[in-house]
Amino acid sequence: MTVLLTIEQLSIELQEKVVLSALDLSLNKGDILGLVGASGCGKTTLLNAIAGFTKPSHGKIVINELVLSDNKASVAAEKRQVGMIFQDYALFPHLTVKENIAFGISKLSKEAQTHQINNLLSILKLTAHSDSYIHQLSGGQQQRVAIARALAPQPKLLLLDEPFSNIDARLRNELMVEIRHLLKQFDTTAIFVTHNKDEVFTFADKMAVMAEGKLLQFDAPNVICQQPNSYQVADFLQLGSWLPCRVSSTGAQSLLGQLEVASLASELVPSELVPSGQSKLLHLLVKPQQLNLTAKIDDENIANAQVEYISVTEQGFHYYLRSLTDAAIDQSLAFNKLSLYSDVALAINQQVSVQITPHKFLFFNNNS
Repeated sequence: MTVLLTIEQLSIELQEKVVLSALDLSLNKGDILGLVGASGCGKTTLLNAIAGFTKPSHGKIVINELVLSDNKASVAAEKRQVGMIFQDYALFPHLTVKENIAFGISKLSKEAQTHQINNLLSILKLTAHSDSYIHQLSGGQQQRVAIARALAPQPKLLLLDEPFSNIDARLRNELMVEIRHLLKQFDTTAIFVTHNKDEVFTFADKMAVMAEGKLLQFDAPNVICQQPNSYQVADFLQLGSWLPCRVSSTGAQSLLGQLEVASLASELVPSELVPSGQSKLLHLLVKPQQLNLTAKIDDENIANAQVEYISVTEQGFHYYLRSLTDAAIDQSLAFNKLSLYSDVALAINQQVSVQITPHKFLFFNNNS
């Protein structure tokens, strides 16, 4: 694979506040990257730095071996061959659809402009609206115009700032699939910002999780979801619930029972988390499908949790469970928001028995 974008030790300080800190990132040609993170973590600032709208304090940005920005000089935004689609699309209301698309390719011959515009109108299903004004279009059609205008100059890299936030939820998934297909058809490398991890799974090849100006993890979305590298990543992406456990090199004790992890201790309970011969309070990441629920309490199925919250979803009943109140238990192991789906109808405060199915346990220190 050919590397298209390389970012090295990129730092940005605005109004004496560090917005990006020593960020390293590379992206292959044709890949689509989804940037996720809480508001204010630096996602949009990173896009602006790549586009040339924000000047880095330190570091280097390279596209196709052309240095766009380093500690010595910076290429002007209009010469970077980077397209950008803003959250509000920034279309020109006084221009028609085809005039909006033509805006960035005025230096081409009239014949070349016409060919490029007609091709994009056809691909994006906008031919019937070519002479319409922006206010006459739906939100999805406006987004297609913004995509067409950005692709018309054939940029090496396309940047999208929360491109699906203004689209009706009913149409969002369909539009994401359609635009992903379009970008792949043009072999366009793209980076988009979102707060919604589900958009990344539908739209992106790679995911980058950011927090406080730093890159926490960068990989394929499925890899990050199966192997988050920290409590912070797993918690932000809401990959499951947290079950406190007292962990040693031979096992883990929780209020849902003893977890035998000795056979995989070296992999799952690293020595830096739990020194040999000691135990430590860690948090186990538990996904709903890794829990078995029994509503009938008897001598074989002892109650160990209680229903705290109930909602109805397309997956059945969604429950949050909390641990039972017992003065004799280790209160540091108590939990109050263990997420579980079931077809069994339960009642608030109903006691149940829950077991964790064997799987690859992932323990984290919640300070990590």
